[in-house]
Amino acid sequence: MALAYHFLHYAEIMGKPGSGMRAMSDPLIIAGPMQQPLRGIPFASVFYPLRERLFGGRYGWLLMGWMLIALGILGTFAAPPGSMEGFIYTTVPVWIQLRGYLEIVPQALLLSAFLCYWVNNPGKKWFTWVLSIIFCLTMALPVLGLLTRGMQR
Repeated sequence: MALAYHFLHYAEIMGKPGSGMRAMSDPLIIAGPMQQPLRGIPFASVFYPLRERLFGGRYGWLLMGWMLIALGILGTFAAPPGSMEGFIYTTVPVWIQLRGYLEIVPQALLLSAFLCYWVNNPGKKWFTWVLSIIFCLTMALPVLGLLTRGMQR
């Protein structure tokens, strides 16, 4: 997200009037990473019944990545930019919609690759430690940002 924010110029896009996006300084945006575990609940409810296919095979991560891309990005029931319906129903230029793929497709593939590696290699405790540290930092940094923001007022 941070790389996409910088290289895809999100501050400029989100700062335009009528963008429909909250400013990066909005407390809900700052707290966004802390809400991601809630997003994991529906993911887990889909992946769990398919666990033998996704975690048992050599290319399960690729199937999981494709599921995320096909259902969560391209075929979503809404019409957000970058979805099949977004290309039809929105006035957002196609090149801007495609630019978002530079962020969301790697996210889907990395999530599926890391999750499959983690589940398929339970003996690799170092990986569990690395993921746990990253998770704790991801949860703690927004809290610190919100606390310091509150102290400055």
